[in-house]
Amino acid sequence: MDQTRQRREELMRRIGGGVALFPAAPSAIRNADVEHEYRQDTDFYYLTGFEEPNALAVIAPENPEAKYVLFVQPKDRSREVWTGWRAGEEGAVGDYGADKAFTIDKLGEELPKLVEKADRIYYRFGSDPTFDERLIGLMRRFQRQRQREGYGPTSIIDTSEILHEMRLVKTPEELALLRRAVEITCDGHLAAIREIRPGAHEYEIEATLRYAFRKRGSPRCGYAPIVASGANATVLHYTINNRRIEDGDLVLIDAGAEFGYYTGDVTRTRPASGRFTEAQKEIYQLVLDAQLKAIDCVRPGADFIAPHDRALRVLVDGMLRLGLLEGDAEEIIKEKKHEKFYMHRTSHWLGMDVHDAGPYKVADEWRKLEPGMVLTVEPGIYVPVDTDDVNPRYRGIGVRIEDDVMVTAEGHEVLSAAVPKTLEDIESFVHG
Repeated sequence: MDQTRQRREELMRRIGGGVALFPAAPSAIRNADVEHEYRQDTDFYYLTGFEEPNALAVIAPENPEAKYVLFVQPKDRSREVWTGWRAGEEGAVGDYGADKAFTIDKLGEELPKLVEKADRIYYRFGSDPTFDERLIGLMRRFQRQRQREGYGPTSIIDTSEILHEMRLVKTPEELALLRRAVEITCDGHLAAIREIRPGAHEYEIEATLRYAFRKRGSPRCGYAPIVASGANATVLHYTINNRRIEDGDLVLIDAGAEFGYYTGDVTRTRPASGRFTEAQKEIYQLVLDAQLKAIDCVRPGADFIAPHDRALRVLVDGMLRLGLLEGDAEEIIKEKKHEKFYMHRTSHWLGMDVHDAGPYKVADEWRKLEPGMVLTVEPGIYVPVDTDDVNPRYRGIGVRIEDDVMVTAEGHEVLSAAVPKTLEDIESFVHG
């Protein structure tokens, strides 16, 4: 709660005379009366630590009586028997630090009072359509009120402009949670790599991952695990995971465990038989060379795009050498011809979300890396099986290698280094 209080205080400092609104993630029906597993909205949790649905946080720095208000589900013994304990108004104040709390059914009555004296509202549209409509209706009411009373908010500002900047550079406490998420992720990958063998199914490997994550204290995956064998590895977000692994396949695993609302994101590619073919070695080593060069670019003051630019040049030069591409490297990159085999960016922010908050550019310039930022480095090459204008030996090969990298004062630290990734280390690990 100290962390969430400090975050709220910093947000209050930045929004001044405004009021910020953060609805909890709505529950979602999967089918009939079965709900999807609930996971709180990241921004809401970041500021409150509160994990119940049907809630709203109001941050009002200039409200003399209640700078932080929570609207929550009422205590209801008949409902708690079915769905678990609720904090209620008393718990929202006593356990979660709210200055005031109301039950969610009082939203229509109490919310206008908390917002009407503010000059602007901070809110991010899109995550909760029902609340979007409520807020639009409220703004119409304030338009009429300003004509009569002379006050009321005149604009709605996207909260991410401020809050996602706060989330971008991690505190030591956040980094400790992220480290643990990555440690659990690495443990899961090591367990899964041991289980890969011809004749197994992709879902068996996925089950090993999920078991390892849960056993080590992760409540959920940070995203749907990818276990892609053979040509499935050329599909970037393949998640069906139902194919039988064949001898000679490469198996690409992209999975991350969540811990304390922070997530790992690691990818490794290994041969099902335990030995790479010569063609697989050529593609794999090229991707690894690109990744290592990209990681070397991660340091304070470097542009966010620097790892991608470095990896891309290594990949294009290598694909020219292997005959996957033809022509001049600079022209290929300029005309994006490489996207036939490498179609995504090399890095993204990592934190509470797998593609974490924070802009990549500031005033149309690439953001400079700073200590405390965490990003992935994940080049790849994907040769679809139906690519008929390349050497058949490369068709159906998909390789991605991804690590989680923290920017430090001296340079960088690879948080996910525990999972082997060189050709020799992978083969030794499998056979050892």
